[in-house]
Amino acid sequence: MFKDFYSKHYSSYRQLVWQHSMSTAMLRANFPKGAKELSVSLLQALVLLLFNDADELSYEAIKEQLGVKNERELQRTLLSLSVGKVRVLTKIPKGPDVKLTDVFSYNSAFSNPLLRIKVNNIQLKETHEENAKTNAEVVQERQHAIDAAIVRVMKMRKTLAHKLLVQEVITQLRFQLTNADLKRRIDNLIEREFLERSSADSQVYNYLA
Repeated sequence: MFKDFYSKHYSSYRQLVWQHSMSTAMLRANFPKGAKELSVSLLQALVLLLFNDADELSYEAIKEQLGVKNERELQRTLLSLSVGKVRVLTKIPKGPDVKLTDVFSYNSAFSNPLLRIKVNNIQLKETHEENAKTNAEVVQERQHAIDAAIVRVMKMRKTLAHKLLVQEVITQLRFQLTNADLKRRIDNLIEREFLERSSADSQVYNYLA
């Protein structure tokens, strides 16, 4: 519901992306050697809850029941639960990677002197394609940030010269950008009819939206 509200009010120059890996949940898990409180991510929690109804699940079964499309994220999560420092699951066969044929089971032998345990995620090495995708996402996020800063300044100023707009936008952003980057975003906002060039001076912009 919040996503619909956000999109309705800010879709023109902002993008909402949920970072599920940043979420946290607290699960109480019962082991033969004592109950524990596990601090986990959302996906880790969803995986572990599947073992309330089964002692053993294949990788494919976990993937199907959760409906996870990002297999790399699922593999990373399963590794953190079965190969990391806190092994509340066991993986068959043992190994540093997750394969489609792997089977996971509840680790009845798990023990830890602490009552509350944080289960950290494992960082997988990015592939070339994933690295390219990450860079593309960073570029897109920065474009949205630049657009938002320009709109904020122009909405307040209504009319502003190019040099002054550049100065004010740069002070609002936490990353470096070139004049060419900023000019491209200004031109894009003009095409989308957020701004217009002054008929008296092409180096002056008027706010439209």
